[in-house]
Amino acid sequence: MTTRFEQSPTAQDFVQNPYPFYDRARPTGPFFDWADYGHLCSADYAVVSALLRDRRFGRELPAGLSREIPAHLKPFYDFESHSMLEREPPTHTRLRGLVVRAFTSRQIMALAPGMETLCHSLIDAFPSGEFDLLSLYAETIPVITIARLLGVPEDMAPQLLRWSHDMVAMYQAGRTRQIEDDAVAATLAFADYIRSLIAQRRTAPGDDLLSSLIAARDSVDKLSEDELITTAILLLNAGHEATVHAIGNGTKTLLELGFTGEMTDAVIEETIRFDPPLHMFTRFAMEDVEVFGQSFAKGQVVGLLLAGANRDPAKYADPNRFDPVRGGLGNTSFGAGLHFCVGAPLARLELAYAMPILFDRLPKLRLAGTPLYTNRYHFHGLERLM
Repeated sequence: MTTRFEQSPTAQDFVQNPYPFYDRARPTGPFFDWADYGHLCSADYAVVSALLRDRRFGRELPAGLSREIPAHLKPFYDFESHSMLEREPPTHTRLRGLVVRAFTSRQIMALAPGMETLCHSLIDAFPSGEFDLLSLYAETIPVITIARLLGVPEDMAPQLLRWSHDMVAMYQAGRTRQIEDDAVAATLAFADYIRSLIAQRRTAPGDDLLSSLIAARDSVDKLSEDELITTAILLLNAGHEATVHAIGNGTKTLLELGFTGEMTDAVIEETIRFDPPLHMFTRFAMEDVEVFGQSFAKGQVVGLLLAGANRDPAKYADPNRFDPVRGGLGNTSFGAGLHFCVGAPLARLELAYAMPILFDRLPKLRLAGTPLYTNRYHFHGLERLM
């Protein structure tokens, strides 16, 4: 028997600090009924970690089941249907394999010198008074980096950000018709832009990820045109949206704590555990299944609360305390299993440059006012960081 909780994901107290809710829900059992979402959820580390890896749960509806899509949203969901994030094997295996072969560690590490230079140049341009670190630093580093990796002109960065923000708003609580219309418009415009860029790269390929994906499109493996466009957009969106808030949330945490120690890999990993940018990832039961004493019917949704799992005392001692030597190892912030974030190495590399350089260059950096999180759950990021 699961405990039912009512908690609006758009309530300001929850948006600003969702962790007390996770702490209330977690002790009631492996799963709880989140009434506002209408499905079971878990903030238990063992459950979240296991179900992320359990092939009896997946991202797409199992065969024989379908959902009704309103006509005005068809362009968005047509796009999404080609995303490896929303597919299961064998389609997911093929799409991810092509991306992994193109998304090599060599290409990622080749970005490091330019990333270091970018961080310093952005800091050099900071104004002398108060400023928003989110827009002048945390947003810029990931979008420029992923644009360079893919081979997208850097002067397109502001437009990429606008399209991306409009598209990912589809996954937030409290979605409105205006948000939906903006997402569809952004999807169509973004797809048209990538289509034109693909045409250019076909005649003049470069040493970039998009050119590698085009080569995969034209190989025996068959990456369709729609899959190529969707994959490029997915990498652009996922390649910066979460990292922006990982930098912002982590910097906020360290400034609030007055952290003055060495910016080690363990410290950065602990910021990822302590206040991650993505809080819920859903799965469908691919068959009738019982897990952790709970029965799920085929097609039933379960919400896996990544940030809740990261604060589970069964996994981490004193989990609501930031521990700079803990390292946060095993955290669920990047997911796990088949859908483990393909961009995790890039995100960690960006954090490994952005945060140490910032704190080394500006040891007297201080918060100007109380940072507020934006009302976009299940994403968890700041409106600004003054």
